[in-house]
Amino acid sequence: MGKQEDYVLRTVEERGIRFIRLWFTDVLGYLKSFAITPAELETAFDEGMQFDGSAINGFSRVQEADMLAHPDATTFQILPWRDDHVGVARMFCDLTTPDGEPFEGDPRSVLKRNLRRAADLGFTFYVGPEVEYFYFADSGPVPQVLDRGGYFDLTPLDTAQEYRRKTIMVLENLGIPVEASHHEVAPSQHELDLRYTDALSMADALMTTRLAVKEVALQHGIHATFMPKPLEAYDGSGLHLHLSLFEGDTNAFHEAGAEYGLSRAARGFIAGLLRHGREITAVTNQWVNSYKRLVTGFDAPVWITWARNNQSALVRVPTPKKGKPNSTRVEYRSPDPACNPYLAFSVILAAGLAGIEGDYPLPPEIADNVSGLSAAELTAAGVGRIPGNLAAALEAMETSELVAGALGEHLFEWFLRNKSAEWDRYQRHVSRFELEEYLPIL
Repeated sequence: MGKQEDYVLRTVEERGIRFIRLWFTDVLGYLKSFAITPAELETAFDEGMQFDGSAINGFSRVQEADMLAHPDATTFQILPWRDDHVGVARMFCDLTTPDGEPFEGDPRSVLKRNLRRAADLGFTFYVGPEVEYFYFADSGPVPQVLDRGGYFDLTPLDTAQEYRRKTIMVLENLGIPVEASHHEVAPSQHELDLRYTDALSMADALMTTRLAVKEVALQHGIHATFMPKPLEAYDGSGLHLHLSLFEGDTNAFHEAGAEYGLSRAARGFIAGLLRHGREITAVTNQWVNSYKRLVTGFDAPVWITWARNNQSALVRVPTPKKGKPNSTRVEYRSPDPACNPYLAFSVILAAGLAGIEGDYPLPPEIADNVSGLSAAELTAAGVGRIPGNLAAALEAMETSELVAGALGEHLFEWFLRNKSAEWDRYQRHVSRFELEEYLPIL
């Protein structure tokens, strides 16, 4: 065992930790967990802990059920929301088959494989997310907002300031720094901006953040949701991702004197996101409800464009901080916070690297607000549209060699089957809109 494992063993003993929860995710991004006692910890580090993978979505068939969970000691944290004086900690796990091979259905292992490919090219992938979500009175089918606040409001209208403050304290206790937080555009909508870090750590952090937000809300007797579009008349929740590649300590996206200050790698990365944007959307926006957010008239991208400081673009290039070239980055604005971050980061990285390796030309910047342009004007300019529903997104993904390579055959095929079944269920559903619109007149 290494120094980090020794630190965990020592901390568990010194802090009186009674249970260690081993965390991993299924293919859809649901957090899974089982607990071990301190007596099992050394075995877990040395051999992994066995569990039945056949019961987990997208994992294994019954005849291939046995899986091993190997805790990553670098992710050890004591859970700060427990108030029953029973010490509980957690670690994220990598999953293997009994013969020690990485399990191809493990989203965390999929991301690690894609990050190794970036490392082979000399790059480290960094991500800084803006995480949007809603607070409601409960989890019932009719959302009850808690306030009528708006963007950046700091008034009695924003009743959830205390919930956000408590959440930030919890996250910082878990080693997740929060750069900023504020009320978002819609009633009861909020945003947490996490400090950028490497993509694997950030995927773990996003999984932890979703749970922490919900745990704090539950403690206050309310419900938090990362559903992309819970309120019909208001903006949905996005997961705007600020992305950059580094070569050692140097930002590979910056080039002094280049147009827009963007290096060849940055231009290729953006071009890759644009060319493969349709193919990866099923992964970055994986739910039927995701596409209720990606419509015109709201603060969400619809057309596949890039621009500097244009909120309507799919890919935005924010202005770097003065004198800080390492702050050069691109912002990918279509994902929503209900995605599986391990898979979303994998396909986004694959698209960007394809643009760099293939030396894709960067299309012209669309500086105008695309909502003010007609579909005919955009089409004439060669601008495509991101998929309008889950079925269209799956159709684009199904023929994508890039997504199949990024996810691997097992996960790629399972994801398509599961999401196609979700779309089929939705197609059979008769909505309240249809009943109210058609029943009285047809």
